[in-house]
Amino acid sequence: MLEKFRSYAQTKAAQVILALILIPFALFGIDSYLNQAGNNLSIAKVNGYKIALPEYNRAIENVRNRMMTEGKKVDPAMFDSFEFKESVVDGLISKQLVNNDIKKSKFKITDQQLSQYIIGMPEFQKDGKFSQELYDKVLQNNQLTPKKFEESIRNDLLIQQVRDGLQKLTFIPPNNLAETLKATSQQREISVAEFKTKEYMAKANIAEKEMQAFYDQNKSKFLAPEQVKAEFVVFSLASILPTINVTEDEIKTFYKTNSDKYQNQQQREASHILIAASKNAAPAEKAKAKAKAEELLSQIRKNPKQFEELATKYSQDPESAKKGGELGAFGRGMMVKPFDDAVFSMKVNEISNIVESDFGYGSFDSMKPQIKAELIYQKGQEKFAALAEEFSNKVYEQSSSLDAVSKKFNLPIQKTDWISRNDSDKFFKNETLMNALYSKESIKDHRNTEAIEVTPNNLISARVVDYKAQSTKPFTDVKKNIEDYLKFEAAKKTVASEGEAALKTISDTSRKIDWQPAVLVDRKNAKGLSEAVINHAYKMPTDKLPSYSGFVDGNNGYVIVKVNKVSFPNDNNEENKKAFALDYTEALTSEYLSAYLKGLKAKASVSVNQKFFETAQKN
Repeated sequence: MLEKFRSYAQTKAAQVILALILIPFALFGIDSYLNQAGNNLSIAKVNGYKIALPEYNRAIENVRNRMMTEGKKVDPAMFDSFEFKESVVDGLISKQLVNNDIKKSKFKITDQQLSQYIIGMPEFQKDGKFSQELYDKVLQNNQLTPKKFEESIRNDLLIQQVRDGLQKLTFIPPNNLAETLKATSQQREISVAEFKTKEYMAKANIAEKEMQAFYDQNKSKFLAPEQVKAEFVVFSLASILPTINVTEDEIKTFYKTNSDKYQNQQQREASHILIAASKNAAPAEKAKAKAKAEELLSQIRKNPKQFEELATKYSQDPESAKKGGELGAFGRGMMVKPFDDAVFSMKVNEISNIVESDFGYGSFDSMKPQIKAELIYQKGQEKFAALAEEFSNKVYEQSSSLDAVSKKFNLPIQKTDWISRNDSDKFFKNETLMNALYSKESIKDHRNTEAIEVTPNNLISARVVDYKAQSTKPFTDVKKNIEDYLKFEAAKKTVASEGEAALKTISDTSRKIDWQPAVLVDRKNAKGLSEAVINHAYKMPTDKLPSYSGFVDGNNGYVIVKVNKVSFPNDNNEENKKAFALDYTEALTSEYLSAYLKGLKAKASVSVNQKFFETAQKN
């Protein structure tokens, strides 16, 4: 059964799905929570929720970064594969299903849990402590309000609760663990001989008439899609902002009207020692916790310098205990009310070792550039909104050309090269715009498309200037591709045939087999061998050694595996045992998660943009 768990947990698709569902917010990075508007291409829908292209693209990047930074041996080509792209969509669907289930189950994250997590996020750390100033700056730079940001964090912590709940189901009896550890720690000394497809391709000869026959029988494989050349204009907020002016009086008035906004929030840096007792604990348990806290307080009052040492030793808040009880800097209202009130009522250097840092009010001169920028952006949005309708009307009313709207709004007319329907990534990544270009009015009548918002505050109108219908590519254009394909197919058959023949005559000493040097491997240490080879080696019988077996390794060729000997290392290292128990628990959690997701999908309405998948597979 462990083999099933392992195979699930080790597949690339499972790694991607687990990453998207279970990686906490801090590991994804702030960028994952930016505005998802800006593209109406729907990759999938889950119970009415639309997974749009920007969310998909960010997920691709997040998982790529995660897997690369974990130090795993990952082939970079994997990230361009159709299977990887498909697994990312599966992961996003799964995450949305979990989100929906969380809402139905009414899970909760307390304000204290939320605050503690945010305070510990590395994105907001300065000199090892939480910085309110950095927190405000990062959110402002990413156009996020604290409310929106905290909602995202709260949701991630809720998902973490789901994982924690699944892990609690994984009880492993000690006897089972010991037996499984022995089985999985088994080592095998193996040698391999490879018959590589690429090496046999050079020996393959394909006649001209064979290539022509393949072309004639498979013309549907060599279709050139319909294509257009287009010209377009972009009307954007960015093009308007340089034309906006604000006066000194406007800046001063705005500052006075919004003075509260430009006050730097008072901050405190505090340390604590948490002696936990649940809300529903018995009176005796609460009394015991209180007595312990009073005992520690007594020791600290006698010698305040002991605070850090005692916090590290006794605090039941694992994160702050690692830092001697330090919580970092935080503003009023970020902690639960009793704690918040206590901290903000204390003086500097009281017993609890609190340090007050009061930044007061920001000066007008220091805030002037920020206020000016905000005013320009605000007035620019108002002007853009006012002119957007005029732009839309202009491209519609004078639809035979973009010249009029170009002159009216001083916009350059830009041109595309030949683009097909599958090239939306090359043309603003907008399916609506691409569909408009391929409409009858655009292709036959060369009319302007309507003004389409491809991203927030960016309107585009385009016009087809040339068109090519779908056609079959000439034989001369695809001849080389056909030759390579037929050579490859011929080589695959040859290597399989020669590999099987070599295996059957393995005892014939006159037949030379190019064995690679023997290596001692286990299930976790492949010594540079592929996963397919290791999996095959561990399926081979070992009652009679050496043992031989062969298999077709996909498009790579044919591999003969020889198992020379089997051994069981006497490993009594407790750290190794703990690490194995953790891996085993993760494997079981993965299996439970798979079953959980399967149940959610069975009850949900899920649809996938098959056209997007077909395009991804071609690319």
